[in-house]
Amino acid sequence: MLARFLCVGLVLLPLGACTEGGLNKGDGVYAPGPAGEADIDGLLIGHRLMAAGEYELALTAYLRAAGQQGLNADTLSAIGSANLMLGRLGQAEAELRRATDIDPTFAAAWNNLGVVLMNEGKIPEAAEVFRLAYGLDDGNSDSIRDNLRLALAKLADPAYVGDNENEQFQLVRRGPGDYLLLTAL
Repeated sequence: MLARFLCVGLVLLPLGACTEGGLNKGDGVYAPGPAGEADIDGLLIGHRLMAAGEYELALTAYLRAAGQQGLNADTLSAIGSANLMLGRLGQAEAELRRATDIDPTFAAAWNNLGVVLMNEGKIPEAAEVFRLAYGLDDGNSDSIRDNLRLALAKLADPAYVGDNENEQFQLVRRGPGDYLLLTAL
């Protein structure tokens, strides 16, 4: 009987570490355990997936974030950017326009809308959108500046393909980080 009690105790003892005072506490040397989906930032996960080139998974994470936070400028811009990378230009344009309607000062959303418009061949409108994004950003983003420069060059000469093969339009997001958009323009 004592042996059986000891066996049960040895099996249950490690499980005690998983209680609130154990591994899930998060302030010890162990990584915190799952604390619930509410603590998972879908935008952050989506941004990481976008950077890794996992656009479909990023879209799923952004949609989860929209479910948690609502359809705000950040979530709409992120959803639009993921749709752009998936080649869904119409959906991307609609979401990015909604984002700029909600927050007309959101430079990253304007920039990403400009990238969509360039891919749709709407070069004059794209150049104006990039100009607006650059002004809202106070010229702080090299990516937005480069996108504006490329759009203006393409506007002046539709056959313009860039100074070198590495010139490409770039998506940006609010906060640090850029997404590189590979385009045949």
